[in-house]
Amino acid sequence: MTLAADMTVPWLRLIRPGDWLVILAAASAVGVSFPLLWQGGQGERAIIRQEGRVFLEVALDKARTIPVPGPLGTTVIEIAAGRARVASDPGPRQYCVRQGWLSRAGEIAICAPNRVSLAIGGGQSPYDSLNY
Repeated sequence: MTLAADMTVPWLRLIRPGDWLVILAAASAVGVSFPLLWQGGQGERAIIRQEGRVFLEVALDKARTIPVPGPLGTTVIEIAAGRARVASDPGPRQYCVRQGWLSRAGEIAICAPNRVSLAIGGGQSPYDSLNY
């Protein structure tokens, strides 16, 4: 046996079949509760920020396209059917466009080079605060 195997064997002998059952039940409970408890509620409004200040706050109930000017050009925000997304951005990497549709409270897409962000508000946010 190797040294690592010698170190693990003694404590493994202390675990009984009932202990394995408790470990399995706890892992299952965490796995099931994670998607249920750590999600924001359905979003009610889109909060569009430009250079850290609120540019526009609109409800998600009506389809529209919103151009947002930034230092690199215009970022286009699309709102449709209770969700929003960054449709286009002049930034080089397109991370905010790749975020796709946002619909839950607390979701955010940040177009850092163009200093524009899109956040979904309303409902229940999955966290107390966000820092970046």
